[in-house]
Amino acid sequence: MSGFETNWLTLREPADRDARAESLLEMVHAHLSALPPPHVIMDIGCGTGSTYRTLSPALPEAAWKLLDYETVLLDEAKREIGARDNIEFHCQDLNKLDETLFDDVAIVTASALFDLCSGQFCSRFVDLLTRRKIGLYAALNYDGVIDWSVDHPLDKQVVADFNRHQQSDKGFGPALGPDASDHLSALCEASGFTVKTASSPWRLDPETAELQNEFLLGFSRPIHEIGNISDADFKGWLDFRLSHIGVKNSVCTVGHTDILALPRT
Repeated sequence: MSGFETNWLTLREPADRDARAESLLEMVHAHLSALPPPHVIMDIGCGTGSTYRTLSPALPEAAWKLLDYETVLLDEAKREIGARDNIEFHCQDLNKLDETLFDDVAIVTASALFDLCSGQFCSRFVDLLTRRKIGLYAALNYDGVIDWSVDHPLDKQVVADFNRHQQSDKGFGPALGPDASDHLSALCEASGFTVKTASSPWRLDPETAELQNEFLLGFSRPIHEIGNISDADFKGWLDFRLSHIGVKNSVCTVGHTDILALPRT
């Protein structure tokens, strides 16, 4: 898959960090601490390294394998993180993963990834983790819920059309979109993992103005391609939403779910 710009990932990183469910982060740390070394973490779809920057301070002894297909993002991750003995960077198409990279891996991490993936991709990936007895921490999976504290008559239709578009092919087959968390959790449970989930919503207030602006502009293509809302009506909705970004008590909540699936001992 392709298409994420470094600017978007940079903007969303603080919101992602604040949204992550602390209870699951603590369980990740506890799981790794209970395992014999080496503690190797593989981050798939690593982007510019957001998951590494979030988890690594509490896991100073862990080794990392950071994987992404986008060389621009991987190069930026290398630049931001710098050369370190405990980090490997791998340019990998997640549809054609080199399974030898999973050697010695204790847990796979991913952020804002599985809602872009198909059911078939998830099935293949969970099967691989099951065979290898590797855990999975999949954070920030979009759950289809977007609410604004200030209502507009078109909100429900815009969100419904956006969610429908989220289930189009993002490079891994027809995406699960808002159904990803339920689907992935069920797959992991059926494969014998102990699964925990927790809500991890964005709460976007006036202090996140730039992120909100880019988030709202990102609706334009999906709504146009679905075609249920006229261009004029959508422009009216978008202008209304953009005008409320900096208004006091104006908050946008974007729902996400974090998943932790650990192999049973």
